[in-house]
Amino acid sequence: MSTIIGRKQEIEELERLYYSDRAEFVAIYGRRRVGKTFLIKQALKDRFTFQHTGVSPVDQQDEKNRMRTQLESFFYSMLNHGLEGFKQPKTWMEAFYQLTQLLQKLDNGQRMVIFIDELPWMDTPRSGFLPAFESFWNGWCNGHDNVMLVVCGSATSWMLSNLSRSKGGLYGRVTDEMKVSPFTLKECEEYFEHENIELSRYDIIQSHMVFGGIPYYLSYFRKGYSFEQNTDMILFGSKPRLNDEFNRLFRAIFTNSEDCKKIIRCLAKRNYGFTREEIASATGLPLGGGLSDTLTALAESDFIVRYSPYGKGTGEYYKLIDNFCLFWLKYVEPNQEDATFVNDNFASDVMKGWRGVAFEQVCWQHIQQIKRGLGIEGVKSSISAWNVKGDDQKAGAQVDLLIMRDDNIVNLCEMKFSGSPYAIDIEEEAKMLHRVDMLKETLSAKQRVHLTLITTFGLLHGKHSGKVQKVVIGDDLFTS
Repeated sequence: MSTIIGRKQEIEELERLYYSDRAEFVAIYGRRRVGKTFLIKQALKDRFTFQHTGVSPVDQQDEKNRMRTQLESFFYSMLNHGLEGFKQPKTWMEAFYQLTQLLQKLDNGQRMVIFIDELPWMDTPRSGFLPAFESFWNGWCNGHDNVMLVVCGSATSWMLSNLSRSKGGLYGRVTDEMKVSPFTLKECEEYFEHENIELSRYDIIQSHMVFGGIPYYLSYFRKGYSFEQNTDMILFGSKPRLNDEFNRLFRAIFTNSEDCKKIIRCLAKRNYGFTREEIASATGLPLGGGLSDTLTALAESDFIVRYSPYGKGTGEYYKLIDNFCLFWLKYVEPNQEDATFVNDNFASDVMKGWRGVAFEQVCWQHIQQIKRGLGIEGVKSSISAWNVKGDDQKAGAQVDLLIMRDDNIVNLCEMKFSGSPYAIDIEEEAKMLHRVDMLKETLSAKQRVHLTLITTFGLLHGKHSGKVQKVVIGDDLFTS
């Protein structure tokens, strides 16, 4: 029997909602492959009155027939649950009427759990799906205290716009919503231990740098193989486990998947990100509302993050934070036919630059653990990146993580992925101190800069390490 890793808060919340004494409308969203469906089926197993999954648009080549395909699939799900005496519906209003007839037949006074997975896929263009779904909840479900409607979707922007932030018939109707996030390093460790896959924490960090803590991707790991061998089997060779995953990922979530991929490809080129204007220029996409909507959709689906860099005033940057996309574009696309690419190159300089950037991404995804490692959990703070261009008189500076604290301390974080305790030489020390001095010039007199090193195996103390104030090691990133 499958065992769910982590997700304790989500399971407790679903259990509470199941035993409530009112009609519940629960919306669950998160990045594709993150484990939403598995969570729901494990938390509510054997308690479904009706369940259905929308048909993936990736598998529907004929756009004209998508509505018919969705309706046909929905009808078959109703037949499987006992619907009798009806013909296949031609409209969504008719389909949801049939569903209410089925549910009334199945109603025995106990809690009825209705689970509709990948709801956004069912809302095909000009199908009238959303008004019919609104009528289903408002006209029938909401009047039955024993109904628990659970809907799920990977198209996070659709879920938020049409359900949580709806201005139409579903305004204020969602009684609870959950965002399912990728596994933390600690949860990845728990998963591998449960599967009897022996990986060191060093290799678990590397797995996160490639696969981003996405449970579906981790499920392809096999025991008895190294991290490098597993990565090659999953992503490289003539028949990789995740063949064409990058393209399928975006086609399954976004109607404008090609525009989304253009933006992701652009952001993969610079670690601290681009402004909206720079993205428009680099991709050729018009600088307008459409671009803004696409950037918002990518951010809500956890592919990118919008942030205001320190020292840039009100300007906003967009930064790629999806580890899998970064690795795919950097190495999988140009080398997929090489079945042993990772095993042959992981210790070489070919992947050195990527390792630095990918480890920084992992650190951004574990800010709470870093704050815990620094002993500043209770201190209000914000995070940012910072860069300043140089000129003829002074070199520029770039810092990929600043922790700006309300206690007047700024942690200037140097993130270094290393296979051994990190050694700072005279050249590296000079660069670090230059960044500290440049940052000090922007701060008030009451603020102080703490040079902070985040690295896998700690700091090798020596002649040039004395200016480092705090060290966070790889083990610190594995706290709950």
